[in-house]
Amino acid sequence: MGERLKGKIAVVMGAGQTPGETIGNGRASAILYAREGAKVMVVDYRLNSAEDTCQMIAEEGGEVVAFQADATKSDDCQKVTDVCVERFGRIDILHNNVGIGDNDGGLDQVTEEAWDRILAVNVKSVIMPCKHVIPIMRGQRCGAILNISSVAAVCNVGILAYKTSKAGVNAITNQLALSNAKYCIRVNCIMPGLMDTPMAIEGISRARGISKEQLRKERDAIVPLGAKMGTGWDIAYAALFLNSDEAKFITGVILPVDGGQAAKIG
Repeated sequence: MGERLKGKIAVVMGAGQTPGETIGNGRASAILYAREGAKVMVVDYRLNSAEDTCQMIAEEGGEVVAFQADATKSDDCQKVTDVCVERFGRIDILHNNVGIGDNDGGLDQVTEEAWDRILAVNVKSVIMPCKHVIPIMRGQRCGAILNISSVAAVCNVGILAYKTSKAGVNAITNQLALSNAKYCIRVNCIMPGLMDTPMAIEGISRARGISKEQLRKERDAIVPLGAKMGTGWDIAYAALFLNSDEAKFITGVILPVDGGQAAKIG
């Protein structure tokens, strides 16, 4: 076990994952936080998936608790906050990892229903947890919040609702960083690029009707750095740094973890 987060309490929203062959961003981050000494509250809409993550952490000797909640619901996020403070006494890290992108497309493809759902889930799942956790962090006069956006927010992609929602997450990060700096709360954001995670590979291959192997080959070819997608662990290690005291002078950062995909903009 490491000590980079020793004594800290971390809440990871969306720490379960879609079933699949690889590990998701949220689960990898929760596991890594625990390995580095944090006590972790694993939150997911699907309790069984949260419990799977908890079991992995507990088997390594970490202190962890699972909790079922909908990150887009204010009442649920209040309960998450209350339970965490009651059990652990404080909240040092809030990691917002919830997001969806199904049934999206260009302007002529996206439906009103898909637009409303993607915007609601991807934006509210950041706002609602922050709404209830930030007062706790203000009282402590410390805390680190990490939002998971997407390189789609700044790159040319054919998924309009998802792109718009993730651009919104970037804007929320900037606003919350500035408005909470005087309370010594840091707010940062990671923009994952093309990742080999279950949510991406399982969902997209099924939607497109192609094999996972073919999808991986296509996605790998787009990545500048080594023509290989990243993994959930790449996001987790970046998250670990941003939420550790090593990054105590960093706030308002929108960090691409994308193998150079965003660098094409320049």
